[in-house]
Amino acid sequence: MRTKGEQFAGVTVALVTPFRGGEIDFGELGRLVDWHVEQGTDCLSPVGTTGESPTLDHDEHERVIAAVVDRAGGRIKIVPGTGSNSTREAIRLTRFAQRAGADGALMVGPYYNKPSQEGYFRHFEAVVEAVDLPIVLYNIPGRTGSNILPETIARLAELPTIVAIKEATGSLDQASHIATSCNLTILSGDDSLTLPLMSIGGRGVVSVVGNIIPRDLKALVTAFDAGKLAEAQEWHRRLFPLCRDMLGVATNPIPIKAAMKLLGRGSGELRLPMCPMDAAGEARVRQTLCHYGLLR
Repeated sequence: MRTKGEQFAGVTVALVTPFRGGEIDFGELGRLVDWHVEQGTDCLSPVGTTGESPTLDHDEHERVIAAVVDRAGGRIKIVPGTGSNSTREAIRLTRFAQRAGADGALMVGPYYNKPSQEGYFRHFEAVVEAVDLPIVLYNIPGRTGSNILPETIARLAELPTIVAIKEATGSLDQASHIATSCNLTILSGDDSLTLPLMSIGGRGVVSVVGNIIPRDLKALVTAFDAGKLAEAQEWHRRLFPLCRDMLGVATNPIPIKAAMKLLGRGSGELRLPMCPMDAAGEARVRQTLCHYGLLR
């Protein structure tokens, strides 16, 4: 069955925001975009959780969106994070993304203020009415503090420009409920659940570890789509320890930035309240990279 949002199937990478000396390193940001084009990444999602959006001010948020869209130059799809716990701010950010030339917007459910299910619906409905841009919902209760229920997601799927969902509840039951209730394109919000979620109708992943191994994730997704289940399972088993450690040793994006630094790709700098891991944590990341074959 074809779904809305087919254009966002595949591997979307939740792009890190590189810093140097406390400021955004736009030179490195551009190099990251070029690298993902070379690697065959399907889509980039800057200024999300992995991009440390909570510590970017409004001007920086918009400058990163504009810089990534400009550097991409149509070579790769760009779906920046434009969500907020303020509906007015979400509209403003999404309008900017549209003006900048983004292909869509990734919109997390309002966080901290924990709206009702009707509040969730009206929030996204207001954005849809204000901006004509494809929207990928992002449901991650572990970050936002409350869950957008499948019944609400099914209602939202009836809105014309809501086309997909990044499903990060960690619940295959919830993902299955969504898959049987509407025709949104479902993308895994957890790297380690990419294959399990695709087995129930998912179409890809919005990935953190894709910052370092996008081709391998693409190989998994492509194998499954081609009906090569054994090959997809082999990729899943190979990727699982890396996915687990990149997200399990410390809060995202701390481990992935440490990994990128060890691989010579950026300074690894974070913005407070995010801070580097201790020596034991970094040693574990190094060991994981070595085991995967990325470091000697």
